[in-house]
Amino acid sequence: MTEVRFYHMERQSLEQVLPGLLTRALENGHRILVKTADEKEAERLSEHLWVFRADVFLPHGTKKDGHEKLQPVYLTSSNDNPNNADVIILTQGTSAENIGDYKLCCEMLDGRDPEQITRGRARWKSYKDSGHALTYWQQGEKSWEKKDI
Repeated sequence: MTEVRFYHMERQSLEQVLPGLLTRALENGHRILVKTADEKEAERLSEHLWVFRADVFLPHGTKKDGHEKLQPVYLTSSNDNPNNADVIILTQGTSAENIGDYKLCCEMLDGRDPEQITRGRARWKSYKDSGHALTYWQQGEKSWEKKDI
């Protein structure tokens, strides 16, 4: 079964949180697929990853860049896994029917969007009913805090 982590963002935005998650996953030898609501958002996040910090390089690409199979981090709105990722990060309320194909699924929930929270709760129940290992992380004042649910 897939490990599913819910990240409830309350103090920082996806743009602030995503680079750190990607960095840690890459350091641990993972290949990552970041699923966005549409290709325009994939391109916007890609541009952000190029400039978020001058001293950090996060190798990544989108459909526009090509060479999908070679990208350690691939941003897309499709359900395909062209870079053979073992980690999927779901953003902006997106979902994936094939999370069982991944070792780890990270659900990024914007705490300021009630609809994302509602859909996230429904997915939590669905994942739990399917037997996936679930954890819930909430932003504390200084770091992420694992919550018991």
